[in-house]
Amino acid sequence: VKTKFPTARIKRIMQADEEVGKVAQQTPIAVGKALELFMVHVVTKSAEIAREKNSKRVTAHMLKQVIQSDGQYDFLAD
Repeated sequence: VKTKFPTARIKRIMQADEEVGKVAQQTPIAVGKALELFMVHVVTKSAEIAREKNSKRVTAHMLKQVIQSDGQYDFLAD
């Protein structure tokens, strides 16, 4: 499985937490794929907002709108 996010960097970030011990080889790959799917969903929703506003660019404000409107992303509200 090839993701667009570097698995070595994901593993390094995970192991930076003192509570995380050894990380299985497939774990960073799964996290990378989950991150990829998350980004696709957020950017797609933001692009829909941009189209509604006849804008050719997705702005930070549009990303913020997606996060605030979808209860699934409550953990990003700050």
